[in-house]
Amino acid sequence: MYHSTSSRRTSPSPCEELSGSRRGPSEIGSPTSTRNPMADWQIRTKRPLRGPVREEAGPTLKNYITPTGLQRLKDEHRFLLSRERPAVVEVVAWAASNGDRSENADYLYGKRRLGQIDSRIRFLTKRIDAAVVVDPAAPRPGPAATRVFFGATVTYKDAAGLEHVVSIVGIDEVDLDRGYISWRSPLANALMKASPGDRVDLRAPAKTEHLEIIDVEYAPIPMDPFCEPLGAQSTPKVERS
Repeated sequence: MYHSTSSRRTSPSPCEELSGSRRGPSEIGSPTSTRNPMADWQIRTKRPLRGPVREEAGPTLKNYITPTGLQRLKDEHRFLLSRERPAVVEVVAWAASNGDRSENADYLYGKRRLGQIDSRIRFLTKRIDAAVVVDPAAPRPGPAATRVFFGATVTYKDAAGLEHVVSIVGIDEVDLDRGYISWRSPLANALMKASPGDRVDLRAPAKTEHLEIIDVEYAPIPMDPFCEPLGAQSTPKVERS
């Protein structure tokens, strides 16, 4: 768990410096002025007004994921970077050469699509870089083989006596129709470290539900491979005269 903390600012931000009353050059250093030119110079040297102050990056959250799930992310990343993005770039370049860009639908759509592709590539890059691969089928030593951790397939019984089967996977692998839940979900948190026969509490805003662990298994969790989406512009379709 990561907790954010706040600290009291001891110096004004660039936005605060620019807001408020402005004085002309002749007023700075005048008898009625309270501003120190040297202090202003030091502020601009340490914190330029033209650019935002970059904050240090916080700790990177680990992205637990199965081998097949990571491969799917890599396949999508490769497809966007090597096929769809070059195709869209070519379309945008062709559309830009046709005249007025403000009323050029091909150009406007291509630029918007290019921004979406770049955003997705950045997201995938971060997810892949933070990936911690855990094989659900890998053998677990001793008691860990029957306790719930990432990659476990769990059979549990709810308060009504109904049995449910869920597999705990990465946040990029969630598929509720197949019972694949994120390891960071409330249900997964309730099941974590439990063993067959244990009773756990699933706390929700409306109520707390009591669950009984029936079985814990570690086995391969099937994942659908990445497929080229319908309508993806993976090959340039530019008509040249």
